[in-house]
Amino acid sequence: MYNILICDDEKDIVEALSIYLEGEGHKIYKAYNGEEAVGITDDNEIHLVVMDIMMPKMDGITAMAKIRKNNNVPIILLTAKGEDTDKILGLNVGADDYVTKPFNPVELIARVRAQLRRYMTLGGSRQEGDNILKAGEVLLDDDSKEVTVDGEKIMLTPTEFQILKLFMKNPGKVYSPKDIYREVWEDTPLGSEGTVAVHIRHLREKIEINPSEPRHLKVVWGQGYKLE
Repeated sequence: MYNILICDDEKDIVEALSIYLEGEGHKIYKAYNGEEAVGITDDNEIHLVVMDIMMPKMDGITAMAKIRKNNNVPIILLTAKGEDTDKILGLNVGADDYVTKPFNPVELIARVRAQLRRYMTLGGSRQEGDNILKAGEVLLDDDSKEVTVDGEKIMLTPTEFQILKLFMKNPGKVYSPKDIYREVWEDTPLGSEGTVAVHIRHLREKIEINPSEPRHLKVVWGQGYKLE
């Protein structure tokens, strides 16, 4: 169905995840360090990456940064329990989601499905005329999945695209971090505030002239965020 890259220096984890995801009908590419992962994404059409952070030769954060230079493929990070700093760094660099080890394979499969659904459809069916959204100098084309600011194309991850589209389809509406997580991640928003805040900050850095004084994505103190 889709091409998925699994990268982890623990071969047992790679093999176990391969069995589960092949059972879903996907073609699996395997890597055991960041260098191999970057090479595979350069040479093949990959639709999703599942990657560990702590690896030899090249860690997952560095590998993800290299992949993100030319590719907006969804990336799910595997993190060890307690690696909160790495989680935040990963989200800052461009991760779409993370799963903490040890994890339930069923949970990971659900995350994979959600990311692939957003990446391949990004909102699914739409009415004619709803495919172009505009907010000031920001233009979102839901057909081509492109966003431009003052006519200059910017690269967003699938998660960033979905967050921006949520706001642009509902200008002026205030969304709490839990609301955003529920709408975009399609999951129970437990402990979601930090994850959402990182994605909002990253999105501002891409679409705002001055991210520290945003013109579009505004904070409504004590309530959440809204698009003006």
